[in-house]
Amino acid sequence: MQKIRAAVCHTHGTPLRIEEVSLRACLPGEVEVTVEACAICHSDISYMEGGWGGALPAVYGHEAAGKITAMGDGKSRYKLGDRVLVTLIRACGHCSPCGSGHPVACEGDRSAPPTLSLADGTAVEAAMYCGAFAEKVVVQENQLAPLPADITADAASLLACGVITGAGAAVNTAQVRPGQTVVVIGAGGVGLNAIQGARIAGAAQIIAVDMLPEKLDAAKDFGATGGILASEPDQRAALKALTGGRLADAVFVTVGVIPAYEAAPALLAANGQLVMVGMPHNGDLARYDPATFAALGQGMIGSKMGDVVLARDIPWMIDLYRQGRLKLDELISARWPLEAINEAVQDTKKGSARRNVIVFDQ
Repeated sequence: MQKIRAAVCHTHGTPLRIEEVSLRACLPGEVEVTVEACAICHSDISYMEGGWGGALPAVYGHEAAGKITAMGDGKSRYKLGDRVLVTLIRACGHCSPCGSGHPVACEGDRSAPPTLSLADGTAVEAAMYCGAFAEKVVVQENQLAPLPADITADAASLLACGVITGAGAAVNTAQVRPGQTVVVIGAGGVGLNAIQGARIAGAAQIIAVDMLPEKLDAAKDFGATGGILASEPDQRAALKALTGGRLADAVFVTVGVIPAYEAAPALLAANGQLVMVGMPHNGDLARYDPATFAALGQGMIGSKMGDVVLARDIPWMIDLYRQGRLKLDELISARWPLEAINEAVQDTKKGSARRNVIVFDQ
Protein backbone atom coordinates (compact mmCIF):
# COMPACT_ATOMS: atom_id res chain seq x y z
CA MET A 1 0.00 0.00 0.00
CA GLN A 2 1.12 3.55 -0.69
CA LYS A 3 -0.34 6.83 0.52
CA ILE A 4 -1.81 9.33 -1.97
CA ARG A 5 -3.99 12.41 -1.80
CA ALA A 6 -7.54 12.19 -3.13
CA ALA A 7 -10.84 14.09 -3.06
CA VAL A 8 -13.16 11.83 -1.07
CA CYS A 9 -16.96 11.99 -0.94
CA HIS A 10 -18.27 10.76 2.43
CA THR A 11 -21.89 11.95 2.12
CA HIS A 12 -23.83 12.75 -1.04
CA GLY A 13 -24.45 16.45 -1.52
CA THR A 14 -21.56 17.62 0.68
CA PRO A 15 -18.17 19.04 -0.32
CA LEU A 16 -15.39 16.62 -1.16
CA ARG A 17 -12.60 16.25 1.40
CA ILE A 18 -8.95 16.25 0.36
CA GLU A 19 -7.34 13.54 2.44
CA GLU A 20 -4.74 10.82 2.45
CA VAL A 21 -5.89 7.38 1.32
CA SER A 22 -4.12 4.10 0.66
CA LEU A 23 -3.70 2.77 -2.88
CA ARG A 24 -3.03 -0.96 -3.26
CA ALA A 25 -0.46 -2.48 -5.59
CA CYS A 26 -1.33 -3.65 -9.10
CA LEU A 27 -2.66 -7.13 -9.74
CA PRO A 28 -1.98 -9.00 -13.01
CA GLY A 29 -3.54 -7.09 -15.89
CA GLU A 30 -3.58 -3.81 -13.96
CA VAL A 31 -1.46 -0.69 -14.17
CA GLU A 32 -0.81 2.24 -11.86
CA VAL A 33 -1.11 5.64 -13.50
CA THR A 34 0.20 8.83 -11.93
CA VAL A 35 -2.50 11.32 -12.85
CA GLU A 36 -1.42 14.55 -14.53
CA ALA A 37 -4.89 15.91 -15.37
CA CYS A 38 -8.51 14.93 -14.74
CA ALA A 39 -11.46 16.83 -16.17
CA ILE A 40 -14.72 17.33 -14.25
CA CYS A 41 -17.75 15.77 -15.94
CA HIS A 42 -21.39 16.35 -15.02
CA SER A 43 -21.61 12.60 -14.42
CA ASP A 44 -19.18 13.04 -11.53
CA ILE A 45 -21.44 15.75 -10.12
CA SER A 46 -24.56 13.59 -10.49
CA TYR A 47 -22.87 10.87 -8.45
CA MET A 48 -21.64 13.39 -5.85
CA GLU A 49 -25.19 14.66 -5.41
CA GLY A 50 -26.64 11.15 -5.05
CA GLY A 51 -28.58 11.32 -8.31
CA TRP A 52 -27.43 7.87 -9.38
CA GLY A 53 -26.74 6.27 -6.00
CA GLY A 54 -23.43 4.49 -5.58
CA ALA A 55 -21.34 3.26 -2.66
CA LEU A 56 -19.68 5.64 -0.18
CA PRO A 57 -17.06 6.73 0.66
CA ALA A 58 -16.01 7.27 -2.94
CA VAL A 59 -13.48 9.02 -5.13
CA TYR A 60 -14.91 10.26 -8.41
CA GLY A 61 -13.20 11.45 -11.59
CA HIS A 62 -13.05 9.48 -14.83
CA GLU A 63 -11.53 11.77 -17.51
CA ALA A 64 -7.82 11.37 -16.83
CA ALA A 65 -4.42 11.35 -18.46
CA GLY A 66 -1.03 10.54 -16.97
CA LYS A 67 1.98 8.22 -16.98
CA ILE A 68 2.31 4.55 -16.07
CA THR A 69 4.38 4.25 -12.90
CA ALA A 70 3.81 0.61 -11.92
CA MET A 71 2.49 -2.55 -13.55
CA GLY A 72 1.12 -5.91 -12.51
CA ASP A 73 2.65 -9.20 -13.54
CA GLY A 74 2.11 -10.59 -17.00
CA LYS A 75 2.48 -9.52 -20.60
CA SER A 76 1.51 -6.01 -21.58
CA ARG A 77 1.62 -3.76 -24.61
CA TYR A 78 2.57 -0.89 -22.30
CA LYS A 79 5.76 -0.13 -20.39
CA LEU A 80 6.73 2.05 -17.46
CA GLY A 81 6.70 5.73 -18.36
CA ASP A 82 4.16 5.44 -21.17
CA ARG A 83 1.71 8.33 -21.42
CA VAL A 84 -1.87 7.06 -21.40
CA LEU A 85 -5.50 8.05 -21.38
CA VAL A 86 -7.53 6.57 -18.51
CA THR A 87 -11.20 5.84 -19.25
CA LEU A 88 -14.13 4.23 -17.45
CA ILE A 89 -14.55 1.75 -20.31
CA ARG A 90 -13.60 -1.58 -18.74
CA ALA A 91 -14.27 -4.22 -21.39
CA CYS A 92 -13.65 -7.94 -21.03
CA GLY A 93 -13.07 -8.39 -24.77
CA HIS A 94 -14.88 -11.74 -24.88
CA CYS A 95 -18.64 -11.19 -24.42
CA SER A 96 -21.11 -10.66 -27.26
CA PRO A 97 -21.09 -6.81 -27.17
CA CYS A 98 -17.28 -6.70 -27.06
CA GLY A 99 -17.04 -9.21 -29.89
CA SER A 100 -19.47 -7.22 -32.04
CA GLY A 101 -17.59 -3.93 -31.66
CA HIS A 102 -19.54 -2.40 -28.77
CA PRO A 103 -17.18 -2.58 -25.77
CA VAL A 104 -19.01 0.20 -23.90
CA ALA A 105 -21.87 -2.31 -23.48
CA CYS A 106 -19.60 -5.07 -22.10
CA GLU A 107 -21.53 -7.80 -20.27
CA GLY A 108 -18.49 -9.60 -18.88
CA ASP A 109 -17.20 -9.71 -15.32
CA ARG A 110 -15.51 -6.34 -14.78
CA SER A 111 -15.17 -6.59 -11.01
CA ALA A 112 -11.89 -6.20 -9.16
CA PRO A 113 -10.81 -5.91 -5.52
CA PRO A 114 -11.07 -2.36 -4.11
CA THR A 115 -8.04 -0.22 -4.94
CA LEU A 116 -8.49 2.48 -2.28
CA SER A 117 -8.99 2.51 1.48
CA LEU A 118 -9.12 4.97 4.36
CA ALA A 119 -6.64 5.06 7.22
CA ASP A 120 -8.91 2.78 9.29
CA GLY A 121 -9.09 0.21 6.49
CA THR A 122 -12.54 1.19 5.18
CA ALA A 123 -12.80 0.47 1.45
CA VAL A 124 -13.23 3.50 -0.77
CA GLU A 125 -15.14 3.18 -4.05
CA ALA A 126 -13.04 4.12 -7.08
CA ALA A 127 -16.12 5.37 -8.91
CA MET A 128 -16.73 4.45 -12.53
CA TYR A 129 -13.74 2.08 -12.37
CA CYS A 130 -11.37 5.08 -12.10
CA GLY A 131 -11.38 7.28 -8.99
CA ALA A 132 -9.14 9.80 -10.74
CA PHE A 133 -9.66 12.83 -8.50
CA ALA A 134 -6.49 11.48 -6.93
CA GLU A 135 -2.75 11.60 -7.42
CA LYS A 136 -2.66 8.01 -8.69
CA VAL A 137 -5.07 5.31 -9.87
CA VAL A 138 -4.88 1.56 -10.34
CA VAL A 139 -6.97 0.47 -13.31
CA GLN A 140 -7.21 -2.44 -15.70
CA GLU A 141 -5.01 -2.21 -18.76
CA ASN A 142 -8.01 -2.42 -21.07
CA GLN A 143 -9.18 0.98 -19.78
CA LEU A 144 -6.19 2.72 -21.34
CA ALA A 145 -5.30 4.24 -24.68
CA PRO A 146 -1.77 5.34 -25.58
CA LEU A 147 -1.03 9.05 -25.94
CA PRO A 148 1.67 10.63 -28.11
CA ALA A 149 4.18 13.12 -26.74
CA ASP A 150 2.75 16.10 -28.64
CA ILE A 151 -0.59 16.35 -26.81
CA THR A 152 -0.78 17.91 -23.35
CA ALA A 153 -2.32 15.97 -20.48
CA ASP A 154 -5.09 18.52 -19.87
CA ALA A 155 -6.21 18.44 -23.51
CA ALA A 156 -5.83 14.67 -23.73
CA SER A 157 -7.93 14.06 -20.61
CA LEU A 158 -10.99 15.37 -22.44
CA LEU A 159 -10.79 12.43 -24.83
CA ALA A 160 -11.60 10.05 -21.97
CA CYS A 161 -15.29 10.97 -21.86
CA GLY A 162 -16.64 14.35 -22.99
CA VAL A 163 -15.17 14.34 -26.48
CA ILE A 164 -15.81 10.70 -27.31
CA THR A 165 -19.33 10.89 -25.85
CA GLY A 166 -20.33 13.89 -27.95
CA ALA A 167 -18.45 13.26 -31.17
CA GLY A 168 -19.08 9.53 -30.99
CA ALA A 169 -22.81 10.09 -30.63
CA ALA A 170 -22.79 11.89 -33.97
CA VAL A 171 -20.35 9.67 -35.85
CA ASN A 172 -20.90 6.22 -34.32
CA THR A 173 -24.40 6.17 -32.84
CA ALA A 174 -26.41 8.39 -35.19
CA GLN A 175 -24.06 7.91 -38.15
CA VAL A 176 -24.71 11.45 -39.36
CA ARG A 177 -24.31 11.68 -43.12
CA PRO A 178 -23.22 14.52 -45.41
CA GLY A 179 -26.03 16.97 -46.13
CA GLN A 180 -28.14 16.18 -43.09
CA THR A 181 -29.62 18.69 -40.65
CA VAL A 182 -28.70 18.23 -37.00
CA VAL A 183 -29.91 19.86 -33.78
CA VAL A 184 -27.80 19.68 -30.61
CA ILE A 185 -29.61 20.60 -27.39
CA GLY A 186 -27.05 21.81 -24.87
CA ALA A 187 -23.89 23.65 -25.91
CA GLY A 188 -21.75 22.57 -22.96
CA GLY A 189 -18.77 20.22 -22.93
CA VAL A 190 -20.57 17.23 -24.49
CA GLY A 191 -22.81 19.31 -26.76
CA LEU A 192 -19.90 21.15 -28.34
CA ASN A 193 -18.35 17.79 -29.16
CA ALA A 194 -21.58 16.52 -30.70
CA ILE A 195 -21.46 19.67 -32.84
CA GLN A 196 -17.85 18.91 -33.76
CA GLY A 197 -18.76 15.32 -34.58
CA ALA A 198 -21.64 16.38 -36.81
CA ARG A 199 -19.37 18.86 -38.62
CA ILE A 200 -16.69 16.22 -39.15
CA ALA A 201 -19.35 13.80 -40.44
CA GLY A 202 -20.46 16.36 -43.03
CA ALA A 203 -23.78 17.68 -41.70
CA ALA A 204 -24.95 20.61 -43.80
CA GLN A 205 -26.72 22.45 -41.00
CA ILE A 206 -26.01 22.18 -37.29
CA ILE A 207 -28.28 24.12 -34.95
CA ALA A 208 -27.35 24.54 -31.29
CA VAL A 209 -29.99 25.04 -28.58
CA ASP A 210 -29.04 26.47 -25.20
CA MET A 211 -30.26 28.76 -22.43
CA LEU A 212 -27.34 31.20 -22.75
CA PRO A 213 -26.79 33.43 -25.83
CA GLU A 214 -23.02 33.45 -25.27
CA LYS A 215 -22.93 29.66 -25.49
CA LEU A 216 -24.78 29.76 -28.81
CA ASP A 217 -22.17 32.18 -30.09
CA ALA A 218 -19.35 29.92 -28.88
CA ALA A 219 -20.99 26.91 -30.54
CA LYS A 220 -20.36 28.50 -33.94
CA ASP A 221 -16.62 28.22 -33.32
CA PHE A 222 -17.10 24.44 -33.11
CA GLY A 223 -19.23 24.10 -36.24
CA ALA A 224 -22.78 25.25 -35.44
CA THR A 225 -24.40 27.10 -38.34
CA GLY A 226 -27.11 28.67 -36.18
CA GLY A 227 -28.60 28.79 -32.71
CA ILE A 228 -31.92 28.85 -30.88
CA LEU A 229 -32.45 29.98 -27.31
CA ALA A 230 -34.04 27.24 -25.21
CA SER A 231 -36.46 29.87 -23.91
CA GLU A 232 -37.87 30.32 -27.43
CA PRO A 233 -41.60 29.43 -27.15
CA ASP A 234 -41.78 27.86 -30.63
CA GLN A 235 -38.47 26.11 -31.26
CA ARG A 236 -39.93 24.17 -34.19
CA ALA A 237 -40.76 27.37 -36.08
CA ALA A 238 -37.39 28.86 -35.16
CA LEU A 239 -35.64 25.78 -36.54
CA LYS A 240 -37.54 25.98 -39.82
CA ALA A 241 -36.68 29.65 -40.13
CA LEU A 242 -32.98 28.81 -39.87
CA THR A 243 -33.01 25.80 -42.20
CA GLY A 244 -35.32 26.89 -45.01
CA GLY A 245 -38.20 24.82 -43.68
CA ARG A 246 -36.31 21.66 -42.80
CA LEU A 247 -36.60 19.82 -39.52
CA ALA A 248 -33.79 17.72 -38.10
CA ASP A 249 -32.58 14.34 -39.27
CA ALA A 250 -31.06 13.90 -35.81
CA VAL A 251 -31.63 15.70 -32.51
CA PHE A 252 -29.01 15.15 -29.82
CA VAL A 253 -30.03 15.86 -26.23
CA THR A 254 -26.70 16.31 -24.46
CA VAL A 255 -28.03 17.60 -21.13
CA GLY A 256 -29.73 15.52 -18.44
CA VAL A 257 -32.72 17.83 -18.24
CA ILE A 258 -36.29 16.58 -18.68
CA PRO A 259 -37.69 19.72 -20.42
CA ALA A 260 -34.97 19.31 -23.07
CA TYR A 261 -36.04 15.72 -23.70
CA GLU A 262 -39.69 16.70 -23.94
CA ALA A 263 -38.96 19.54 -26.38
CA ALA A 264 -36.78 17.46 -28.69
CA PRO A 265 -39.39 15.39 -30.62
CA ALA A 266 -41.03 18.51 -32.10
CA LEU A 267 -37.75 19.25 -33.90
CA LEU A 268 -37.52 15.87 -35.65
CA ALA A 269 -38.24 15.34 -39.34
CA ALA A 270 -39.92 12.19 -40.60
CA ASN A 271 -37.57 9.22 -40.15
CA GLY A 272 -35.43 11.34 -37.82
CA GLN A 273 -33.66 10.07 -34.71
CA LEU A 274 -33.74 11.39 -31.17
CA VAL A 275 -30.30 10.59 -29.75
CA MET A 276 -30.29 10.41 -25.95
CA VAL A 277 -26.87 11.40 -24.59
CA GLY A 278 -27.38 13.44 -21.41
CA MET A 279 -28.53 11.40 -18.41
CA PRO A 280 -31.11 12.77 -15.94
CA HIS A 281 -31.16 11.52 -12.36
CA ASN A 282 -32.67 8.10 -11.77
CA GLY A 283 -36.45 8.27 -11.62
CA ASP A 284 -36.84 11.48 -13.65
CA LEU A 285 -39.43 10.76 -16.35
CA ALA A 286 -40.28 12.39 -19.69
CA ARG A 287 -43.56 12.24 -21.64
CA TYR A 288 -43.86 11.49 -25.38
CA ASP A 289 -46.60 10.90 -27.93
CA PRO A 290 -45.69 7.48 -29.32
CA ALA A 291 -48.24 7.81 -32.12
CA THR A 292 -46.18 10.57 -33.71
CA PHE A 293 -43.02 8.48 -33.60
CA ALA A 294 -44.85 5.55 -35.18
CA ALA A 295 -46.63 7.61 -37.84
CA LEU A 296 -43.47 9.45 -38.94
CA GLY A 297 -41.09 6.51 -38.68
CA GLN A 298 -39.00 8.28 -36.07
CA GLY A 299 -36.77 6.61 -33.53
CA MET A 300 -35.09 7.04 -30.16
CA ILE A 301 -31.67 5.68 -29.42
CA GLY A 302 -29.43 5.93 -26.40
CA SER A 303 -25.77 6.72 -26.87
CA LYS A 304 -23.40 5.54 -24.14
CA MET A 305 -19.88 6.96 -24.33
CA GLY A 306 -20.40 7.59 -28.03
CA ASP A 307 -20.28 3.84 -28.68
CA VAL A 308 -16.53 4.32 -28.82
CA VAL A 309 -13.91 1.67 -29.52
CA LEU A 310 -10.73 2.94 -27.86
CA ALA A 311 -8.24 1.31 -30.22
CA ARG A 312 -10.08 2.65 -33.25
CA ASP A 313 -11.40 6.04 -32.20
CA ILE A 314 -8.72 7.57 -29.95
CA PRO A 315 -5.95 7.47 -32.61
CA TRP A 316 -8.43 8.86 -35.16
CA MET A 317 -9.41 11.72 -32.88
CA ILE A 318 -5.79 12.51 -32.07
CA ASP A 319 -5.10 12.72 -35.79
CA LEU A 320 -8.05 15.10 -36.20
CA TYR A 321 -6.65 17.22 -33.36
CA ARG A 322 -3.25 17.37 -35.02
CA GLN A 323 -4.91 18.45 -38.27
CA GLY A 324 -6.79 21.25 -36.49
CA ARG A 325 -10.15 19.62 -37.23
CA LEU A 326 -10.99 18.62 -33.64
CA LYS A 327 -10.76 21.31 -30.98
CA LEU A 328 -9.51 20.21 -27.57
CA ASP A 329 -7.57 23.09 -26.03
CA GLU A 330 -10.51 25.42 -26.72
CA LEU A 331 -12.76 23.19 -24.60
CA ILE A 332 -10.82 23.91 -21.41
CA SER A 333 -12.47 26.67 -19.38
CA ALA A 334 -10.02 26.69 -16.48
CA ARG A 335 -7.35 24.63 -14.74
CA TRP A 336 -7.60 24.02 -10.98
CA PRO A 337 -5.41 22.35 -8.34
CA LEU A 338 -6.83 19.38 -6.44
CA GLU A 339 -7.21 21.57 -3.33
CA ALA A 340 -9.71 23.76 -5.22
CA ILE A 341 -11.85 20.91 -6.56
CA ASN A 342 -14.99 22.02 -4.72
CA GLU A 343 -14.73 25.49 -6.25
CA ALA A 344 -14.20 23.88 -9.67
CA VAL A 345 -17.30 21.72 -9.16
CA GLN A 346 -19.40 24.74 -8.23
CA ASP A 347 -18.14 26.60 -11.29
CA THR A 348 -19.07 23.61 -13.47
CA LYS A 349 -22.58 23.51 -11.98
CA LYS A 350 -23.22 27.11 -13.08
CA GLY A 351 -23.48 25.79 -16.64
CA SER A 352 -21.17 28.26 -18.35
CA ALA A 353 -17.98 26.17 -18.23
CA ARG A 354 -17.05 23.87 -21.08
CA ARG A 355 -14.64 21.67 -19.11
CA ASN A 356 -12.84 22.47 -15.87
CA VAL A 357 -9.70 20.40 -15.46
CA ILE A 358 -7.92 19.39 -12.25
CA VAL A 359 -4.16 19.47 -12.84
CA PHE A 360 -1.57 17.82 -10.62
CA ASP A 361 1.95 19.06 -9.93
CA GLN A 362 4.42 16.35 -10.85
